[in-house]
Amino acid sequence: MISGLHYLRQRRRWHWAEILFWLLVPAAWFIFPGYLVLGTQVLIAALFALSLDLVMGYAGIVTLGHAAFFGIGAYTAGKLGQQGWTEPLTGLLIAGAAAAFVAAITARLVCRGNDLSRLMITLGLGMLFYEVANKAASITGGLDGLLDIVISPIFGVFEFDMWGRTAYVYCAVCLFLGFLLARHLVRQPFGLALHAVRQNPVRSDAIGIDNTRALARIYVLSAAMAGVAGALLAQTSQFVAIDVLSFQRSADVATMLIIGGLGQLYGGLVGATGFLVAQDALVSVNPVYWQFWLGLVLVLVVLFVRGGVVAMARRLAQRIGRYMRKGRA
Repeated sequence: MISGLHYLRQRRRWHWAEILFWLLVPAAWFIFPGYLVLGTQVLIAALFALSLDLVMGYAGIVTLGHAAFFGIGAYTAGKLGQQGWTEPLTGLLIAGAAAAFVAAITARLVCRGNDLSRLMITLGLGMLFYEVANKAASITGGLDGLLDIVISPIFGVFEFDMWGRTAYVYCAVCLFLGFLLARHLVRQPFGLALHAVRQNPVRSDAIGIDNTRALARIYVLSAAMAGVAGALLAQTSQFVAIDVLSFQRSADVATMLIIGGLGQLYGGLVGATGFLVAQDALVSVNPVYWQFWLGLVLVLVVLFVRGGVVAMARRLAQRIGRYMRKGRA
């Protein structure tokens, strides 16, 4: 028991590299003032990838329909803005609650199956929500999307501008709060229970863990976080396109997570940054064949960066540490 508590305390401590990482977020606001719109998109994608990491990296739920919750959050915030509920913070909470509600309805269906059944169910749910949004054009705008979304200034003071200055700070704060919540959860006994369920569900069930309930809880929480990310997109762009529910959105966020590393917390953040920055750079260089070069980069990352960028960086840091200790000895 003592060793287990000591292990949890060690995991809760902040490493200097983590502090440096988060200092880079506000620093980017000053260093790259002309790229704050892109930076806002990166922060939103990072929060979305973080939500996927909770279910895929820590709980082991393989999903290709996570964009359903992202889209539900985006449409909820967009409709609120259209109908006169323009306050952004409460809009975020309502959007997250709407995504969590849908996840709670479907959680038992998803969490009871095996990897293949979960993959098919989540893919089917994602396609279902996309078609519903397409058919309900009177509510969602269909292929034209939601227009005329009005969002009030944050606290009545900080107005969203076309340069993305307010939006960047707003999304950065939301991402950091979401990360703190995720970090707290995975470094608690609940996080260890999820690890046990992912590694060996038969053994975890034998020692008294309710596998389905544990997976359902993290599934609902992850959906709420994805809904908040979608709401951020709707509020900062004041437009919602139907592609927020598309399979491509789910595939992109899964790719970001694989690049950064599953079950790393920072994997989604690093992967989202690398993916979107590389995409923007390649589009500016070759707007026609940029997907070819992006695909080549992704193949090389998967082949040579085992476990993701974050895992590779940790292995490299450990090797450097061992080398330095040997040198001192």
